[in-house]
Amino acid sequence: MAYSELVKNFNRIRDYMREFYVYGFKRRDEYTKKSARSYDDERRRLESWLGDYMQFRQTADGKNVFLSIDSRVSRHNPLYKAWKAKSFTDGDITLHFILMDILSDPSVSFSISEITDRIDTYLSVFSEPRMFDESTVRKKLKEYIKEGLVVSEKSGKTMLYSRAPAAELPDTDVLDFFSEIAPCGVVGSFLLDKTGEHEEHFAFKHHYITSALDSDILCDLFIAMREKRNVTLESINRRKDWITENHVVPLKIMISVQSGRQYLMAFVPRFNRITSFRTDNIVSVKIDDTAERFDELRDVLKGMLPHMWGVSTQSLSGDRMEHVEFVIRYADDEGYIPQRLEREKRCGTVEHLDNHTSRFTADVFDASEMVPWIRTFICRIESVSFSDKELEEQFRSDIKEMYSMYGLEGGDTDDLQ
Repeated sequence: MAYSELVKNFNRIRDYMREFYVYGFKRRDEYTKKSARSYDDERRRLESWLGDYMQFRQTADGKNVFLSIDSRVSRHNPLYKAWKAKSFTDGDITLHFILMDILSDPSVSFSISEITDRIDTYLSVFSEPRMFDESTVRKKLKEYIKEGLVVSEKSGKTMLYSRAPAAELPDTDVLDFFSEIAPCGVVGSFLLDKTGEHEEHFAFKHHYITSALDSDILCDLFIAMREKRNVTLESINRRKDWITENHVVPLKIMISVQSGRQYLMAFVPRFNRITSFRTDNIVSVKIDDTAERFDELRDVLKGMLPHMWGVSTQSLSGDRMEHVEFVIRYADDEGYIPQRLEREKRCGTVEHLDNHTSRFTADVFDASEMVPWIRTFICRIESVSFSDKELEEQFRSDIKEMYSMYGLEGGDTDDLQ
């Protein structure tokens, strides 16, 4: 079968894009889930979209192929190209353009039989015309109504179809910013294509582009939340390589400002708690019936936010809380340190003790989420205290081990109270 760059199963593309870009640096013989031929087909497909970003590294064990994307050079997310390659048949594309021509004027409407007759007239000029029955045309119109391209209206017992009025596009600056920052930003990228303008208005120090691969998952979740519905999630455990199913109430999408990683906060009835799901681990979303407790559970999550450093929560009946406190000291020319503390404090509190000393305190559900951030203040920390003494001991032990690695046994750890 000839190779084609068009996509039928996006989940497969999602997996390969992650392997090449997010995880990366695997050789051809390390892709054990699929055959070598499948690997070659998917690699060529990615290369047809992202050839300018494909690189390889030759090692003693073979050639590693990977994607290398520099946000200083690429101001627009190149991974959106995967969403712009769709699979279609000759019949699909023929019917699409004939329908759009018949319904080109939004002020004119036709019944299904009138549309079918007009389609037959279009096709009659061909020596071997391909005919479309009324059922096929009705299904296509129903699909376009769902997409907002066509509108329907009853006149007596007859259903009439017309072209939806064209929407006014936002300013290109707005579309440019939205496409690179917002969840489901691929929508902005499609709209930019319609304007014909892809100017580089913005540059980003931290450009989190991999969220593009989860756009369809996020879209379904946003629809479910807007309609206050339950959903069935299929999620993959990448360590154990198995898929689990969860029936949940989707409540909120949270995005890490440090990594760009996206999480779904959802209530899981069988655990009686609100918990998080990484969207890049969600394989599929099925929208179910109405969630009767949606508003109540949304308020519960809102009440938890003041004590969430990341995405860790507590059970609905729990009273879990951990206290964290540390003091830092900085020099006269390090005014950016207290500024950074204020900017990044999230749900914590900052108290400036004098011109060179500040204290940070927070009460959170899971203090371990804060440890990577606290470590960034090492060499300025005068004292640190966790209510979870096991976590505090681990934190101190890690510092000692770090000093040991650099041949500084004892070092400044004596100053850490």
